[in-house]
Amino acid sequence: MLLYIHIPYCDSKCHYCSFNSYVDKFDTRKNYMLALEKQLKFEIKRFKVTEQSIETIFIGGGTPSTISSLFYRPIFKLIQPLIKKGAEITTEANPNSATKAWLQGMFDLGVNRVSFGVQSFNQKKLKALNRVHSPQQATKAIQTAHEIGFKNLSLDLIYNYQGDTKKLLKSDIEQAFKLPINHISAYELTIESGTKFASTPKVRQEDDELAFFVAKEIENRGFKQYEISNFGTYQSKHNRGYWELKDYIGVGAGAVGFLKDRRYYPTTDIDLYIQEPLNIYEEPLTQDELLTEKLFLGLRSNIGVDEDILDKEMKKRADFLVEKEKLVKYDTIYKNINYFIADELVLYLLG
Repeated sequence: MLLYIHIPYCDSKCHYCSFNSYVDKFDTRKNYMLALEKQLKFEIKRFKVTEQSIETIFIGGGTPSTISSLFYRPIFKLIQPLIKKGAEITTEANPNSATKAWLQGMFDLGVNRVSFGVQSFNQKKLKALNRVHSPQQATKAIQTAHEIGFKNLSLDLIYNYQGDTKKLLKSDIEQAFKLPINHISAYELTIESGTKFASTPKVRQEDDELAFFVAKEIENRGFKQYEISNFGTYQSKHNRGYWELKDYIGVGAGAVGFLKDRRYYPTTDIDLYIQEPLNIYEEPLTQDELLTEKLFLGLRSNIGVDEDILDKEMKKRADFLVEKEKLVKYDTIYKNINYFIADELVLYLLG
């Protein structure tokens, strides 16, 4: 069982961001966290959560560091008996709002992993992406988190923004590896509808070679790629839980929950969520939809795909891909050796 907590507040809206986040609702934070607590109590019953059964927690957004650590205390008090001993508890944070006091407060609550939204160490690129922190703030925030005692630290990088070159990206990667991190998420810029960049789609470069370059540069420094966008000497247990299609509770405006063969969607509007946090849309999933999801998630990561879930024709196609050295088979598990062509491989398996 996993738990995801969504914090929909941000200091600014990044031009590429399609997540449910707001820059003008800060006066609602206290009531929002009260509503989130109410939904969490409801979901604990719905999911029949037992003592020490929550394996991982992920606080995402938005920007979790825009909310005082004091507001998280009732949430952690509620779930404390339900958290498995040694559970991975991650929070996202932005360098400009992850102050020493905030990081210490979250550490004291039991958070043991921080994922920093850095994106680049190039000031010009940060400004173009509408990031409000500086490279210096990113460096300081990560070093401070390490000094406080966080052993598992991650940062995000973005590539294939217009003007990205191998030189710029190599510099970003070199800067990242000077810091006390054990994980990097490297995302290719995508243009999503409803974002600022949707009106200027040419800001995204069409350079497939950069994806391989970034992956190679990171791996050459000792971080193993274990998913299309994720690298590390440490592998996120929470992410792995998603890819294995484990049940997960999703609380907050814009979160998503998953239980067996159903998804749960709380309302995305902050004000409506505060009024009625239990107004949750339920979506049943067919067996074909679940199979497709297992294929996409399995071949995008080191999870792989078990032959038991494949029908006769799919298995025949999977064996053909092994023959052509596109997949490797370990016992009953088919694994992908090039995550960047995962989607094409899945479409081939589906026929």
